[in-house]
Amino acid sequence: MTNDPFGALRRQLDDAAATFADSHETLAEILTGLVDDVDRALRERLEIFPVCHHSPASALAMARRLREKTPSVIYLELCEDMRPILAELHNCELPVALQAFASRLDGHDPGSGPLSVIAPITEASAEYQAIAYALQTPGVELVLVDRSTDHVFQWAASTEPDADPDTKTEPEDSALHGDAVGVEIGDLRPRFAELEEHLLHHGKVRHWSEWWDQYVEQPLVGADYATYRQVMALIGSLFRRLTPPDSRRFAVDLDRERYMWTRIREHLSESGADPDSCMYVCGAFHASSRVDEFGLDAPPTSFTITPRTETKWLYGLIPSSHSAIESQFGLAPGSVSIATATWKKARSRTRVKPFALTSKLKNGTLSTAVVPAPRRPVDDQLTGFLGEPPDVRGLDEEELLGWCVDIVRLARKNGYLASTADAIAVFETSILLAGMRHRARPTPYDFQDAAVTCIEKETVPGRRDVRHLCEILLGGDRIGRVGYDALPPLARDVFDRLKPLGIESSKRTVQRVLIDLTARPELAPAARLLWMLRYLLPSHIVRNIMGACTLDEKSIQESWDVSLGRDVRPLIELGYEGVTVEQVLEQRLRRVAWADKATAATALAAVEDAIVFLDNPRLVDELGNRAVELLAAERTVDDAPEVLRRIRRLLAYYRTRGTTLPGWSESFVKVGYAHYCTLLPTAFVDDQTGIRQVAAMIGFLVTMEALALSLGCDRAQLELAVKQSHPESPGKVALRWAAQFQLGTLTLVELRERCDSLLANPLVVGSFPSYLSGFVQTLESIPRLTSFVVELLSKAFGRLPDTVLLPWLPKLIKTFKDQAPDLVPLLAREAGRTFPARLGALNAWVPPWLAAPSAPVVDVAAHGPVAALLDRHREPTDALSTLLGCEGEWAPVSADAPMGSASTELLAAHPESAASLAVLVG
Repeated sequence: MTNDPFGALRRQLDDAAATFADSHETLAEILTGLVDDVDRALRERLEIFPVCHHSPASALAMARRLREKTPSVIYLELCEDMRPILAELHNCELPVALQAFASRLDGHDPGSGPLSVIAPITEASAEYQAIAYALQTPGVELVLVDRSTDHVFQWAASTEPDADPDTKTEPEDSALHGDAVGVEIGDLRPRFAELEEHLLHHGKVRHWSEWWDQYVEQPLVGADYATYRQVMALIGSLFRRLTPPDSRRFAVDLDRERYMWTRIREHLSESGADPDSCMYVCGAFHASSRVDEFGLDAPPTSFTITPRTETKWLYGLIPSSHSAIESQFGLAPGSVSIATATWKKARSRTRVKPFALTSKLKNGTLSTAVVPAPRRPVDDQLTGFLGEPPDVRGLDEEELLGWCVDIVRLARKNGYLASTADAIAVFETSILLAGMRHRARPTPYDFQDAAVTCIEKETVPGRRDVRHLCEILLGGDRIGRVGYDALPPLARDVFDRLKPLGIESSKRTVQRVLIDLTARPELAPAARLLWMLRYLLPSHIVRNIMGACTLDEKSIQESWDVSLGRDVRPLIELGYEGVTVEQVLEQRLRRVAWADKATAATALAAVEDAIVFLDNPRLVDELGNRAVELLAAERTVDDAPEVLRRIRRLLAYYRTRGTTLPGWSESFVKVGYAHYCTLLPTAFVDDQTGIRQVAAMIGFLVTMEALALSLGCDRAQLELAVKQSHPESPGKVALRWAAQFQLGTLTLVELRERCDSLLANPLVVGSFPSYLSGFVQTLESIPRLTSFVVELLSKAFGRLPDTVLLPWLPKLIKTFKDQAPDLVPLLAREAGRTFPARLGALNAWVPPWLAAPSAPVVDVAAHGPVAALLDRHREPTDALSTLLGCEGEWAPVSADAPMGSASTELLAAHPESAASLAVLVG
């Protein structure tokens, strides 16, 4: 072996630099530096295997080399903490992705969670060949040496404001991988934009995937191992030397290389393995590393690996797809499918037998014996490879004809008016495009362009365009599958419990499930599980068609669309949070109630969900007490409408069940009564508080008054709060009048007089819709005002002239729509009862408010049946008063007096009269 096998190549490159460049030294340094990097990588005692991700050429070279060398230790560039889940790959159908997931963060930014990292694996990838070989061959150890998942986010935080420069995230509209951070082996792409643009322009291609397939992938598919290794190391060195050295991504690359070589030396030191029987599989970019830690003979350095945080990471496998990989790692659409087709074709042509994991192995292992191959001398293969002319093999007419016929057939199935003439046109155009691009034969990309030109024309009749049809023809968007045995315990438990409904993990279709709980009550647990999954998973996975599960309603017949077998990733991630769905749901509800931004309304929502889905009174009490704490601590009333709606529904639920109210609900009402009484004066004058919030506060105080008083609250607190309130906006003024009317301090006559004066005042009539909106907001809590609001509207339409009414109507409608859309139907129903049902009766109809006597009317309906009876029949009472010598006028009964207190006071004041009356009536 010569001391410098690449000496001749160096001289050639130096002469080329002198011929073609003005600055000879700079270009010569770059060109000869590439050769130096290749020489350095090949001379390393530990065999370095450079790869490119999802590359058929890398996979074929790996399969050949593994059978030839039979290494006993394989160091693989992959997150070291993902090693335990590799054994589950034999239960999966590729492509799948290794995933690390963390929802509870300790040591990372709490607002950044949940954190997720995925590493996709396809069959046409060198890493899968290495993994399959190591897992099936006895005596072989697979060691992952790249930084851990925790370090991925540690380093990402240290490189802010940019995200982790070595990882990529998927767009929101991409499927399967979601927003996980992707890590890959062998990211081989120019990191110098001008270089990539130059290569694409002179290569006459549209995107990087096509350039790589045409100028690297196809020439290397049939190359021997030595040539493959040197060419990949050369390309990695080129991209590395042209990467801006001050970029954050390059800094992380250097740290990764230090990390990996440190782990390799640690393992060799601990295990005592022979380096000649080991292999280091890494991206070609890292094969020519220049860090001080490179190589087994490197001197000790000061680089230390920082400890991981206390974050608990969970690991599993999720389905992946060709399109998800392409989208996440910036590859051209269809490139992974084309790579898979190239892999299958090259396998049959080269007769290489790849390694593959199967669920049932012959004798449990491969028959390969681990006998290290002798180390080969380093020979120059680059000169011959770079100097040989392009592939001169002619056109493979049979393959191209098959593509043209198949694409026409697919196009016709998808609504295109394609014919045999189009197939001929695609064939000829493919050859023409290949010739224009200086190619000996058409590539799949040339075929795609020709098909789009000849078949698609101007319109797409269906969902799939011709480019998509070409991807289907060349391999399709294959979606992987995670087997039942590789699922986490929660996912397996879900499929076990749903078996009575016919739902299985192996079914990829959307399954329609019909449940009749009357005929088959034993399906009730499975139906409840579907409701919990609907709550926890995205809506399209478990979709309810018919049925309900709320506090107020439980259905007896249900219909569902379930796609758990097809969209299993969210269910797998759910399994990272607990062992059963009930456990995860309980954790989620607690997390919502104890979140930093939790409010009383969110805690009440958690209480409601706990009652509906979980039979756990202890959890309900815990969440309810948390709602009481949050309500007492709130300083705003923004959520008052939601609080009122939910506490009403919960109290109605307990009352309809015939059970006593739980302690937390009584505490909530008691605390809420005092809390809203305290905040009411401020809310009336605060411009940031809307009338809907103030109306909800009044509704809470009015509707919960009886229960609050029975629990020890003081009604004087509410009366004092209303007296201290001095609103200025029209809507809030109306709310205060309604509250005073409810408390009895404002009679209906006085309220009618105030509103009539507003209608008569031309300066105020423009804001009258706001007054009406305030009254409408109180209808649900003070229904006695419904007829009065109908009266106000009738008066407005009857009294206002058209010049005032017509400009006034749009504002009225808009005010009702914005501020009281839910209460307008209540007003409409009352109007239907008030006005005559037939047109003929309208002329003789007299409004009730005009037919009432002119004498002062005392509103005593709220003070019990005795007071109401006396008010309706005043004549006997007046006659008795005259007989007894009691002079006076009718006055409103005290609002806080118990039922019949007015009569009791009268009898107590005149005991002799009561006694005489008793003697008189016998």
